Amino acid sequence: MERIYADVIIDLSVKNVDRAFQYRIPEHLRPSVTVGTQVTVPFGKGDTLRKGTVVGLSAIPSLEPEKLKEISSLLPGAVSVDSQMLALAWWMKDRYGSTMSQALKTVLPVKTKVTVRKERTIVAQTDREELSGLLAEAEKKNHKARARLLRALLENGRLPYRLAAQKLGTTMAVLRPFLEKHVMSLQTEDEGLWGRKPDGTGETELKGQSSQETEKLFLTGEQKQAVQKFLSDYEAGICKTYLLYGITGSGKTEVYMELISRVLEDGKQAIVLIPEISLTFQTVMRFYRRFGNRVGILNSRLSAGERYEQSMRAANGDISIMIGPRSALFAPFPNLGLIIIDEEHETAYQSETAPRYDAREVAGVRASMNHASLVLGSATPSVESFYRAGKGDYELLTLTRRAKSGSRLAGVHVVDLREELAEGNRSIFSRKLQELLRDRLDKKEQTMLFMNRRGYSSFVSCRSCGAAIKCPHCDVSLTFHRNGRLKCHYCGFERPMPDRCPVCGSPFLAPFGTGTQKLEEITKNLFPHARVLRMDGDTTAKKGAHEEILQAFYEGEADILIGTQMIVKGHDFPRVTLVGVMAADLSLYTPDFKSAERTFELLTQASGRAGRGALSGDVVIQTYTPDHFAVSSAAEQDYGQFYRQELLYRQIMKYPPAVGLLSIQLSSRNERLLGEAADTVLKEIRKRFFLEGPEVIGPAEQAPYKVNDIYRKILYIKHENYDILLQIGKSVLESELLRQKYRNVSAQYDLM
Repeated sequence: MERIYADVIIDLSVKNVDRAFQYRIPEHLRPSVTVGTQVTVPFGKGDTLRKGTVVGLSAIPSLEPEKLKEISSLLPGAVSVDSQMLALAWWMKDRYGSTMSQALKTVLPVKTKVTVRKERTIVAQTDREELSGLLAEAEKKNHKARARLLRALLENGRLPYRLAAQKLGTTMAVLRPFLEKHVMSLQTEDEGLWGRKPDGTGETELKGQSSQETEKLFLTGEQKQAVQKFLSDYEAGICKTYLLYGITGSGKTEVYMELISRVLEDGKQAIVLIPEISLTFQTVMRFYRRFGNRVGILNSRLSAGERYEQSMRAANGDISIMIGPRSALFAPFPNLGLIIIDEEHETAYQSETAPRYDAREVAGVRASMNHASLVLGSATPSVESFYRAGKGDYELLTLTRRAKSGSRLAGVHVVDLREELAEGNRSIFSRKLQELLRDRLDKKEQTMLFMNRRGYSSFVSCRSCGAAIKCPHCDVSLTFHRNGRLKCHYCGFERPMPDRCPVCGSPFLAPFGTGTQKLEEITKNLFPHARVLRMDGDTTAKKGAHEEILQAFYEGEADILIGTQMIVKGHDFPRVTLVGVMAADLSLYTPDFKSAERTFELLTQASGRAGRGALSGDVVIQTYTPDHFAVSSAAEQDYGQFYRQELLYRQIMKYPPAVGLLSIQLSSRNERLLGEAADTVLKEIRKRFFLEGPEVIGPAEQAPYKVNDIYRKILYIKHENYDILLQIGKSVLESELLRQKYRNVSAQYDLM
């Protein structure tokens, strides 16, 4: 029987329309409408045309046929979704308490068709000697963009134009002189860009460069053991989740590439998730050198058209590997065989907008749907992942030694800032850090200084009445910046520094605390001859600035790089031999039960940036609490010691992974209404789930309490049974009181 009715999810993130609506399919559209097709339909009393997604087909109408409205048209050029991705969206809706429309927008981020351009590659047309001469000339004339391009070509021989534009700032204006002189050429993908071999690997040989000089992959014994364990399971048809725990510099990326290579041999595809902050030019080029134009990239810097382009290439089989942040997880590969999540401990894998999904959890579901393998990799695995490996849910693979010959873990010096102050040193730089910094400057080696707070000072307060100057829209103090302006890092509000205290009128206002801007100023005053770069949310606001700063430091244009956590994540600078952690306690006492874990991760990752090449390295950790187990374990690079103490703390305090934890967040512009709704939700939970015995904490004011004029409250519910917690979360979202009496109060939940 012909299916002439379609169930359509309307593109509206509103709870009361979060269901499928049935429409007639006009005869001329019947051959084109399938599950996943995006359409326009008349909706509501005024028959307003809305976008929607077909989630089901039927030959039986839900109402009398004449009462059903008719699909107006197909959405031109929309990317179709197959039934598997649709099932994934349904699962995410159910698991994370979002609307179906929100879930569909997540798995289908692209909805507008653009003309797909052929991939272009910059290819060197001369030998290394001439390129080196041109590089020296560009450096002499301070032509930075040309120098970056020439240096990258010397290293790689060929460069995807898209990648050079995104990561190196290469424009046609930069490229044109080289094209006109036939130093370089710009080739399209149908001209055999990478000289693909039968096994799919790409050649990137440069004139004058022997094949022995191109990158080869030599695995250590530990790397081979990890690869072999995966391959023995894979070839036996066993697909499961692996936790690859390897110390910093142990060569996890080499293991990833070997696993990908094997999966590609079977005609399957692979997704590699990395925190966007770690998506450096050097990282991506390693995959390009190995796999050529079979690699695609997704990230937030791409336009909607570029994201569509990459999605189409994945769907059509033009690429086999997709690299990117959590959104790359939804690349429409038809035959997915492997998902890799690098730095799996990163909070970047947790979505902050609905659906508030955890990419690790969703990756597990997608891998299961495809009978694919999932690999989680980290030098500092999340406590939850290591706990699951201990229970046998994950297969644990370990790398305990650095991969590069001669490379070893840095020497770590923990400095007690209380002793520094007692002995008369009031500088933010301890005497040990000053001594080592001068030594590195004399040796022409590089240093990284980590301060996890941007701005010049953390807050401004009145010395007369003690009041801090706060954001009028958020319950936080404003941060003082060197340009004399105060900024809110939550909503973006800013204002000039006032002459007098807004509370008491006193003229005695002063900034307190230290941020990256102030650290930069102090560093330049203390080391006037040092070349200093700063990398934080302010200096990287401009498109391409992130890559420009990292590339400049990588190329030796600065002696010291100052920055927030974005400088300590996954970067490999061979000439960095000193890392200074200016204030290890900043993340230790945040209102989060994971604060010790976050601190250990940051300190360990920061320590891992030093001494990654042939040169030995040192790390100086400055702290007021040197005896805290997160600090001492990081100093000793001992994850096992940290894990045992942290797990004991969580078992005693009943935190995940020892028990399940559900958080219910309520928000509203009306503070009184929010308070009433929160109390009502608490009563409903205690009444309905009394027999299950959940432990309920709150409601409490969420920190910060007000963000962008929206007040926020939170409840925490603990229970050993995750299914019961999920029922509680769903019952809150489906509450008739929230839908009616408190309809101006938004609710969402997270389950850990």
